[in-house]
Amino acid sequence: MELTMVSIEKPDEVNCILGQSHFIKTVEDLHEAIVQTVPQMKFGIAFCESSGPALVRSSGNDAQLTALAKKNALALSCGHSFIIFMSEGFPINILNTIKAVPEVCGIFCATANPLQVIVADSGEGRGILGVIDGIKSKGAETESDVAARKQLLRKFGYKL
Repeated sequence: MELTMVSIEKPDEVNCILGQSHFIKTVEDLHEAIVQTVPQMKFGIAFCESSGPALVRSSGNDAQLTALAKKNALALSCGHSFIIFMSEGFPINILNTIKAVPEVCGIFCATANPLQVIVADSGEGRGILGVIDGIKSKGAETESDVAARKQLLRKFGYKL
């Protein structure tokens, strides 16, 4: 088995969700779930099929985000994995909806941070072992850091 690390390529301001599913209809179901939850969100989805023709299936309502999802899914080439790129919304707006899609098995991460994916290649297939989401911790928050965090959450409208 060979271990590799795949860096996800995306603009800094674009958020993504990386997960695992189990069925070819994942792309359509995720598309419908996002549109029904946050209609104004721009997004692109790609899903790595792991049997039959083993194609990367894609959908979305934004051509650039859909192309970005396809490019990164091909770089991963990990069976039954999916990646969603989004703008005009945040993962928190759709994450529970995504997790509730019946064929979704799990979520590896939801982030706007730099993202690296640890991939195992058996020669027959590839799978995601884990992710490196962002950078390592620089220390513990101070009282002023707590105040800044609370202010940011209120700015985004997540707290009153």
